[in-house]
Amino acid sequence: MRPGQPRHYLMCRPTYFTVSYEINPWMDRRTPVDTPLAVAQWERLRDTFRDLGHTVETIDPVPGLPDMVYAANGATVVDGLVYSARFAHPERGPEGPAYLKWFADKGYVTHLAEHVNEGEGDLLVAGDAVLAGTGFRTERAAHAEAAALWGREVVTLELVDPRFYHLDTALTVLRGGSGTAPGGTQPDGGAHPGLTGPPPVDLAYYPPAFSPAAQEVLRERYPDALLATEEDAVVLGLNAVSDGAHVVHAPRAERLAAALRERGYETLAVDTSELLRGGGGAKCCTLEIREMAAGPVATSGSAS
Repeated sequence: MRPGQPRHYLMCRPTYFTVSYEINPWMDRRTPVDTPLAVAQWERLRDTFRDLGHTVETIDPVPGLPDMVYAANGATVVDGLVYSARFAHPERGPEGPAYLKWFADKGYVTHLAEHVNEGEGDLLVAGDAVLAGTGFRTERAAHAEAAALWGREVVTLELVDPRFYHLDTALTVLRGGSGTAPGGTQPDGGAHPGLTGPPPVDLAYYPPAFSPAAQEVLRERYPDALLATEEDAVVLGLNAVSDGAHVVHAPRAERLAAALRERGYETLAVDTSELLRGGGGAKCCTLEIREMAAGPVATSGSAS
């Protein structure tokens, strides 16, 4: 078993979590939300990360922002540069400034987005590239904006199934999620023994969530990726968090978990079923903070 790479996460307690509006297929205002249960599930998720040796910071929840628990949507942090979220729906609009203020107060370099994007929901680091979703919540123009900010290749992937409205509901970066350090050195301090270059990228995704063109891009770039079944995708099994060795996932994604174990990953099932009422699982609740690595400045990339 490979040791996991220590990660730095930002999370938000679901103190005010409820379903007071409907902006995705998972939300139903007619079904009561058990907020104490949501908090208990969130605490178990946070504690799981800490037990794995990861650093977890928290941002204070804001009354009237029930979806603030989905921290992954609040921003994207690559090489220590924070790209703010600009939400597609006005109900979530104030979340972006709240998260950006948290980072600014901590001394991070922040960039106020000009184009609509929903943070790590649609921007996933995969090695030295960033996979970028579009089709429902994030504009293609945001992909170019992010590429210019980070100096990395940004690969556009169109989503076509409204159940998978964010990229992180249809695709999981299993290995390489912290990205390669500038200059191609390992950013993980030796979490992949024997490798002299960046760790290889490993993915799992659900093909029908993507347009035919996006599926072709994924097949060409990641021919060995794990393909998830609809059975696992519809319980948000792909909304998982991996540190390169351990994968925290929804308990009902049983086939996916078995396939991951066959690949050598250790799987940890953490129930986030109450938070699923808002359309999010483990990954939605987890924003990764990727610090600037030592080394020469990365070269510019381009949006695809």
